Amino acid sequence: MSDFQNSLPAKDAGEGGLVRVDKLVKTYLSGAETLHILQGVSFAVKQGTSLAVSGQSGSGKSTLLNIIGGLDHADSGSVKVGDIDITGLPESGLTLYRRSRVGFIFQFHYLLKDFTSLENVMLPAYMAGMKKKDALEKARFLLSDVRLDGRLHHYPSELSGGERQRVAVARAMVNDPDMILADEPTGNLDPQNSGLVTEILYAGAEKWGKTLIVVTHDEKVASRAHFHYTLENGILLEDTLLRGKRP
Repeated sequence: MSDFQNSLPAKDAGEGGLVRVDKLVKTYLSGAETLHILQGVSFAVKQGTSLAVSGQSGSGKSTLLNIIGGLDHADSGSVKVGDIDITGLPESGLTLYRRSRVGFIFQFHYLLKDFTSLENVMLPAYMAGMKKKDALEKARFLLSDVRLDGRLHHYPSELSGGERQRVAVARAMVNDPDMILADEPTGNLDPQNSGLVTEILYAGAEKWGKTLIVVTHDEKVASRAHFHYTLENGILLEDTLLRGKRP
């Protein structure tokens, strides 16, 4: 086991919070113009709680999520998981971090078209070293959890949009990550399927004690979270109209 694995916080990381984002800054150059995407963004999320970030298209929501997930780099600031600052990790450490600590859900499901629902969910666990039999058993269990017992052997082309996204939710859970990062998880769905996927996503995160961070333009999706922020002009603004849901 690597030193990075040994130094990661335990699954029940305590009062310090599982995710701590501090003074993140991210800029992009567009011709002669400098775009200030994130301007000193800071927040903390305790394990087992949920946070939603809203904002207009192009406000930097996805950039923020990608930095937390180790898919992008900030210009300055830090993202800490327990006592580990992931913004200082080499690419090998980030790869391990993404594989073992983070489950990703995107607006597009990114399922492998030549693999069944069951195979799509079991594959990340199998690639991470789990025995094939155990990976299949876990995939079956998770697909049942997202109400797809009868669609195990269907290919993505044989599934509805909502069903494909529910497979993606199950896949995000299969390696038992600490947190789930969801980028517009209902953006391509009709209202009925959007409501079902939202319910399954939040219920699953709560059931399994996962930290859930969602970026969304859908206020119904955002309203389910314990905490709600709006990203505006690169600054994160807290919703002061919470309904007493904070843990």
